[in-house]
Amino acid sequence: CYRENILKTAKALVEDTKLLVSGAASSQDKLAQAAQSSANTITQLAEVVKLGAASLGSDDPETQVVLINAIKDVAKALSDLIGATKGAASKPADDPSMYQLKGAAKVMVTNVTSLLKTVKAVEDEATRGTRALEATIEYIKQELTVFQSSEVPEKTSSPEESIRMTKGITMATAKAVAAGNSCRQEDVIATANLSRKAVADMLTACKQASYHPDVSAEVRERALRFGTECTLGYLELLEHVLLV
Repeated sequence: CYRENILKTAKALVEDTKLLVSGAASSQDKLAQAAQSSANTITQLAEVVKLGAASLGSDDPETQVVLINAIKDVAKALSDLIGATKGAASKPADDPSMYQLKGAAKVMVTNVTSLLKTVKAVEDEATRGTRALEATIEYIKQELTVFQSSEVPEKTSSPEESIRMTKGITMATAKAVAAGNSCRQEDVIATANLSRKAVADMLTACKQASYHPDVSAEVRERALRFGTECTLGYLELLEHVLLV
């Protein structure tokens, strides 16, 4: 029942996405309508996903987290898409903002597809861990793209904060190795959830610290490079666990 409702609402959201993209080239009224419609649809989708997560029961909290993370990714992608649509409104087809809009729309569809795959996998216990890991790998890749962009963080933090956040990577690495050895679905799901948070926190802290007023351009470049290398190394580890 929940799966059918999620599928139906997700399809409606994909249609809203198409309207948003086409709305950038039309009137402000049409754009506003498309934005409002997508906001209503994402709210409905979040509700049915939460009901679906609740139906799993409290004895499987890690899988509930996987579902909630999937809808959070879709909501974030929609927010970015609406922002990109506003930026591209009334611009010519070859304007850079139009390429950003197409990129945001692609991420949006990728995340909706990922959500649907996750919902399907939840019904099959044998594939839950694999799917959770695949979704985490996709999420980390998207976070790395944001990290590598030229966008300056809204706030800065101390280098100490960045160092503190690397401890999460160490813990998640140990968990990933253990999951690779045990091959138990629950271990793999827990690894996926922990890895997602650990890497995202590290990337945020690293970028914020690299833009600290006391940091030189050379040190910033090195910090950003090492943040990227750390993430790529961790992705490689997760790919190995997936293979196992």
